[in-house]
Amino acid sequence: MKVLIVRIGAMGDVLHTMPAVAALRQKHPDWFIGWAIEPRWSDLLQMAGDYDDMSQAVGRFASHALVDRWYSVTTGAWKVKPFSRRTHREMGVLRDVLRREQFDLCVDMQGSLKSAVVARMAKASVLVGADKPRERVARMFYKHKVETTAAHVVEQGCELLGEAVGETLRPVPVTLPMDEMDERWADEMVGREPFCLISPGGGWGSKIWPAERFGRVAAELGRAGIRSVVNTAPRGSAEADRCVAASAGFARAAPGTVGQLVALTRRAAVVVASDTGPLHLAAALERPVVAIFGPTDPARNGPYGTHSRVLRSAGSVTSYKRLIEAEDGLLRIEVEDVAAAALELLG
Repeated sequence: MKVLIVRIGAMGDVLHTMPAVAALRQKHPDWFIGWAIEPRWSDLLQMAGDYDDMSQAVGRFASHALVDRWYSVTTGAWKVKPFSRRTHREMGVLRDVLRREQFDLCVDMQGSLKSAVVARMAKASVLVGADKPRERVARMFYKHKVETTAAHVVEQGCELLGEAVGETLRPVPVTLPMDEMDERWADEMVGREPFCLISPGGGWGSKIWPAERFGRVAAELGRAGIRSVVNTAPRGSAEADRCVAASAGFARAAPGTVGQLVALTRRAAVVVASDTGPLHLAAALERPVVAIFGPTDPARNGPYGTHSRVLRSAGSVTSYKRLIEAEDGLLRIEVEDVAAAALELLG
């Protein structure tokens, strides 16, 4: 059996999909499982190199790995220049690579128009997707549609993939890659003393707690004897700068790649973040987390499979609209409450 998983991004969504794929791998170690994904998230599957030629951007995995092969889907670049010759050429290469694999089954685990288009490219014998996908237009691409009823997205993924293969799947913990260079970088960055990893950035503005408040949490923890390290992209970020500036000298930034973030998170005594990819990375690595939620529902998107404290105001209204300004209920969560939750998890 050859199965293609389509979950292009982002970090949190990829991590939420992995337990279902791990369950499939556990039941069928001899099946060929491929994954179509944005290259920058492939480090969650394998420590892959960077490729200039997209035809080479196919990472081969060891037999014990989560998937056998990943396929580079650079939709971010395609969106910027949708009609360019390069976009047309790269889409053609991806289409040819996927069709040569001759997949028996393709499962769109993302439910967007772009993921459905990529799934259709593969021309698998059967294309399966959710009955109520994230973007309704994606539904028209599916040959078989699955109704999901579970509360959490991790369990919904098991329902979708399980129905696609005709079996019952339950979430299986995943093992994330361990790269020697990234592990050495993390050792040099944090040493052996316990620390709090803070992630002040994220996707939509409406679900991101203000960076200055994260910095004040770091100050509270610092006065209690716990230093903080602030996650940020390799080039840094304004949110990380504001967080460090508000920390009274108790926090420092740690710019790094996805692989380096994995290594850094492994070492964290506690992780503090909004509903973002690094929060769900910490949960996947079974690190204690303080999760700060606003418009998104923690029953659906909350940290899964780890020791956690979820803070959400009773005034928050569930909404998945990608607004810019922080949600009013989110702003009612106090610095002192977040710091107290972190110290409680630290024991």
